[in-house]
Amino acid sequence: MIGPVLVVDDDMVSRHVLGQALAKADLEFIAVSSGAEALAQIDRVHPAIVLLDLVMPQPDGYQILRILRARPETRDLPIVVLTALDAEDEIAKAFEAGADDFVKKPFKPVELVARVRGQLRLRAAMEQLNKKEKDAQVVLELTQALASNLDFRGILFTVVQRLAEVARVDRVSIVLVREQENVGYVVAASDDEQLRDLPIDLTKYPEIQQVLASNAPLVVEDAATHPLMEIVRTSKQGATFSSLCILPILYESRPMGVLFLRSKRPGAFGTRELALCQTIASAMAIALRNARVLQSLRDQTQQVTVARFEAERRMRSLQRYADFFESSADGIVVLDTEGRLLFSNPKAREITGYDEGDLRRLRLGDIFASENENLAYDLRAGFLKGTFPKDIDVRLKTKSGRYVIINVNTASVLREEGAVLASFRDVTQQRAVEAELVNTKDFLQRVIDSSFDAIISADMRGRIILFNRAAERIYGRSSEEVVGTDVRTLYPEGTATRIMKQIRAGGGRIEDLKIDIIDGSGTSVPVSFAGALIMEGDTPVGSVGIFTDLREKMRMEQRLQQAQEQLLAQERQAIVAELAGAAAHELNQPLTSVRNYATLLRRLLEAGTSASAAAEVIEGESERMAEIVRKIGKITKYETKSYVGKQKILDLDRASEEGMPAALPAVADGPRSEPRRASGEWSEVLRSGPRSDRAQRPNQPAQRAELTKKERE
Repeated sequence: MIGPVLVVDDDMVSRHVLGQALAKADLEFIAVSSGAEALAQIDRVHPAIVLLDLVMPQPDGYQILRILRARPETRDLPIVVLTALDAEDEIAKAFEAGADDFVKKPFKPVELVARVRGQLRLRAAMEQLNKKEKDAQVVLELTQALASNLDFRGILFTVVQRLAEVARVDRVSIVLVREQENVGYVVAASDDEQLRDLPIDLTKYPEIQQVLASNAPLVVEDAATHPLMEIVRTSKQGATFSSLCILPILYESRPMGVLFLRSKRPGAFGTRELALCQTIASAMAIALRNARVLQSLRDQTQQVTVARFEAERRMRSLQRYADFFESSADGIVVLDTEGRLLFSNPKAREITGYDEGDLRRLRLGDIFASENENLAYDLRAGFLKGTFPKDIDVRLKTKSGRYVIINVNTASVLREEGAVLASFRDVTQQRAVEAELVNTKDFLQRVIDSSFDAIISADMRGRIILFNRAAERIYGRSSEEVVGTDVRTLYPEGTATRIMKQIRAGGGRIEDLKIDIIDGSGTSVPVSFAGALIMEGDTPVGSVGIFTDLREKMRMEQRLQQAQEQLLAQERQAIVAELAGAAAHELNQPLTSVRNYATLLRRLLEAGTSASAAAEVIEGESERMAEIVRKIGKITKYETKSYVGKQKILDLDRASEEGMPAALPAVADGPRSEPRRASGEWSEVLRSGPRSDRAQRPNQPAQRAELTKKERE
C-alpha cells in the first residue's frame, strides 16, 4: 500500500465507525470532515484509496469525484463512495463521476474492508502490469537503440540516461575493461554527456574487481558499512553514494565491463530494477561486441584518416577559445594527457621562443630544464588520474637557450577529448625580486638584532610583533615569550596609553622621552624612549619604539659628579694655598725691611746701651717672624705658571713636588717668578749699601694692592 486510506465524511459518527472498521483490519487511515480538507490531505499524504461520502456540504462528493478525475496525478486513484441513497440514478451518477465502487449506509465492516482490499489489489495489479509494460517498452527501446549503427557513443549515453530514469538512481555508467589490465574506461555516464573514455584505476574500485572476477551482480545496500567500500571511505574523496549495484556485461561468459548504478538513497535497488538492468546489460554486451569488431575494422582500414579527423575535430573544438587565447596576457597551451602540445597562443610562443610548428612537435618535458624532468613525468601521470595542479613554478629552457621561471596552472578542458589547459606567465623577475626581498628582510633582521638599542614593534591592537635581542637583554625575557602578547605588559600601569597619546599629539612620533619600564623580574628600568607610528598611506598600522638603557649612563653621570666634587674641593684647596702664598709674599717685604733696619741700628748704636738692646730685640723678633713666613711658604708650596699672555696662575704640579724649597710668588714679567731673597742675603745688601732701585719697590699701599690682585688672577 502506497499511502493510508482517506475517509471523507461530514458525519462524526460515520467517521468513527469507519475508523474502527479500518483499524480492526490493520489499515492505516486518515479521517476528514469536509471536501476541502479532503483535497488538502490528498495533496499532502497521497492516499492509496479514498472512502468518500456523497452527501456533504459544498463541495459535495460528486464535486470531489470530478476534481480528482480531472487531475492527472489522481486520475487512477481508487475511490469508494458511501451513500444512504437507494435511487439507482444516484448510484449511476456516482459511477459516471468517476467512482470505482460503492457501499450503502449502514454498511457492514466486513463488506467495507473487503471492498477496500479489493480495490487495493486491483490497483497493485494494474500498477504491476503498467510497470511490466513500461519495462518491456524500455527494453525494446534500448535494444533497438543498441542495434543501431549510428553514433554509438551517443547511443550509450542515451541508454545509461534512460536506465537512470527508469531505475530512479542518481548515476548509471558503463565501464569497459581489457583483459589482464588494471585500468578501466568510463565510456558513458548518465550525469555527464561529455564524459568519454575516462581512465580509472581499478585497484581503487574493489567492487568492480569482484564483479569482474565472479561474473555475478553485486548489490551494496549501504556503502557506509559494506566491507568492500572501506578503501573508498578512507580515501580523501570518501563515498558520495549510499547504495550501488554493479552488473557484469558478459559476452560468451567473458566480462567486457560492468554496468554501474549508484544512488544516494540506501536500499534503492529492487528486484524489478535489477531484472531490467540485467536485460539491458545482456543486450549491451552484444552491441559492444559488434561495435568493437566494427571499430577494429575501421581502425585497420582508416587509421590515418581517423587520426587526421580526430586532430581536426579537436582543433575545431578548441577554435571557440581561440579569440580569448590570442588576446590573453598569459601564455596558454593545450596538451593531451601524454604531454603533447596541441595548441599555443602568441604569448606562450613569445615566452618560450618557439613558433607554433615547433611546439606541436614537442612534448611537455622537452622544454623543461633538466632538473624538472621528473616534474614533467609527474604532471603527465597526474593528468591521466584527473589531477590538475595549480600554482607551480617550473624552470623552462627557451629556444635561445635562456632559462626562465614560469608559474603554471592547469585545468581539464573538454574532458571527453582528454585535453588539458595550461596557463603560465614569466615570473623570473618576480622571483628574483622576491629572493632579493627575502635577503633584504634577513639583512634588516640582522641589523635589528645587532642594534645596541632595544627595538619593539606592535600592531594597532597592541600585539607585539617584533622584539630584538637588545630588548631581550634589557627586559630579561626571550622573544618567543614576548611576541604575540600585549605591549602594555612591558610598562608600568598606564604608561603605554600615555606614550601613545603623546605620539599622536606629536604628529606620529616622539623622541628622548625618559620613562621607566618593567623587566622580566618586575624591576623598574630607566630608559630613553623614541617612538613613532608605522603608516600605510594615511592609515596607522602599527607602532615602533626604540629604548636606550640609561642605567650605565646614570652610573657614569654619578661617577662624573663625584669627580667634579673632588675637583671642586681641590680648587678650594688651591685657593687657600693661593691666599696663604699671597699673605706670605706680602709679609716678606716689610719683615725684611724691619729686620735689616734693626740690624743696621744695632750696628750703629753703641753696644750695651738700651737702644742697642731694643734694636737687638727688634732684630730677633723680626727674624722669628720671617721664619714663620718661610714655614707658611713651605706648607703651601706655592708656584705660578704662564696662562694667557702675561697672566699667572697657580702651578699645582710644581708646588706639590716633594723636596722643592719653599718659594713665594713674585710679580715679574718672565715665564716664572723668582723667589724673594732670604734674610741672609739682605745682610750682604746692607753691607754693600742701599740698592739703586730701592725707590722703585712697591711700598705704596695702592701699588701693593694692585700687584696682589694681578697675582691672584
